[in-house]
Amino acid sequence: MDSSLLTEKGESYSKALGNRQVQMIAIGGAIGVGLFLGAGGKLHQVGPSLIFSYAICGVAAYFVMRALGELVLHEPSSGSFVTYARKFIGPWAGFVSGWMYWVNWAMTGIAEITAVAIYVHKWLPDVPQWITALVALGVLIAVNLLSVKLFGELEFWFSVVKVLAIVVFLVTAVGLVLTSADIGGTTAGPHNLTGHSGLFPAGIGIALMTLQAVIFAYSAIEVVGIAAGETKDARKVLPKAINGVVWRIGVFYVGSVLMLAMLLPWPFYNGDESPFVTVFSRLGIPGIGDVMNAVVLTAALSSVNSGLYSTGRILRSLAEKGEAPSFVSRMSGRHVPYGGILFTSVAYLLGVVLNYLVPKDAFDIAIAIASLGVITTWATLVFCQMRLRQAALRGELERPSYRMPLAPYSGWATLGFLLLVVVLMGFSDGAEKVAFYSIPVLAVVLAVGWRFVSKRRERTPLG
Repeated sequence: MDSSLLTEKGESYSKALGNRQVQMIAIGGAIGVGLFLGAGGKLHQVGPSLIFSYAICGVAAYFVMRALGELVLHEPSSGSFVTYARKFIGPWAGFVSGWMYWVNWAMTGIAEITAVAIYVHKWLPDVPQWITALVALGVLIAVNLLSVKLFGELEFWFSVVKVLAIVVFLVTAVGLVLTSADIGGTTAGPHNLTGHSGLFPAGIGIALMTLQAVIFAYSAIEVVGIAAGETKDARKVLPKAINGVVWRIGVFYVGSVLMLAMLLPWPFYNGDESPFVTVFSRLGIPGIGDVMNAVVLTAALSSVNSGLYSTGRILRSLAEKGEAPSFVSRMSGRHVPYGGILFTSVAYLLGVVLNYLVPKDAFDIAIAIASLGVITTWATLVFCQMRLRQAALRGELERPSYRMPLAPYSGWATLGFLLLVVVLMGFSDGAEKVAFYSIPVLAVVLAVGWRFVSKRRERTPLG
């Protein structure tokens, strides 16, 4: 057994995830509610220029995943970027990146678990939404607490549903575009890309404002790296999973948005329903609304499932260093970090209450703050890879054969892009601005937290 997977208490994670499950976890991480639900509102806001936003963010996501791949092949660890930040930057970086990742998933979960309730409400309008939210959350908590293998199996089937839905859509869409089909009174074809005020109908500036939302859409691709500690033959399986991210981004994300923009004029889309539902509903296909509702529900459940899985591992990594409550480090006999999973579950429960009490703005703010966590995680991974490369050049360690392409230039370019996304959030008129102004608050809380942890560590050094 790899000694890097052992905890300080001598307990380890089980190698319960096989190649089939890791491949689908990687795919599942790259397809979420950001595409299934969020693309409609953004298409209505900026038109076909959304294609470029997805492509640019896709390039950044690719380099982040390659940086993660190099780090994982250097040292597979369920602590993932927290372990790497601590090793290549410093103890404080592990603390900050770990808790920012938790903020990301806590905020995402708050939005997603409410989305689950909204989707189910379409079929069960007489059942209060908070009940369906609690039931869904309860089932997913049970799955995560029972075993890693059960989590992997559930995530495998969630991913199968999402991938099938995208593939069916893409095949259908290509056929409709090639035949210039009539879709509810409009003709499908490339002319829809430029025929309604051009590729950038709202201007380049407004198009850039969508980058934050698209970054959120790509969030969770890093979960495959956290799964490294529980993957059989990680050094063989993970490079394949990470390499696949590139064509998945190209086909599933950029391809889907491109097809959506060609199928209908962009003003026909809106943020109140999935753009996929919009297209198929205008085709007059009976029952398609229910089918797509089921797919979007699956995407939301998958996101909550992944959030419970990943935060459980990250919180345990923090607790082992005295940087989180000791409770979250507890491991069950089934090698499941139940303390961390339950800790995150409490935040999700509060989210159910919050979204029941406050208007839709709270949902949007949660997504925007979650994006800050995504950006922090991505930046941490890229910077750690740059430090790994520098250490290798000094002869302190050996770089794995699976490496970040075009380093170090690709790393600096990715960091610059992520900084640009954060700066642009400050120029927004919506929830992104609230998230931007929350940065100093988060910085103060993290600084105080680190000072408290450091003082406590001085008084009672960890054994």
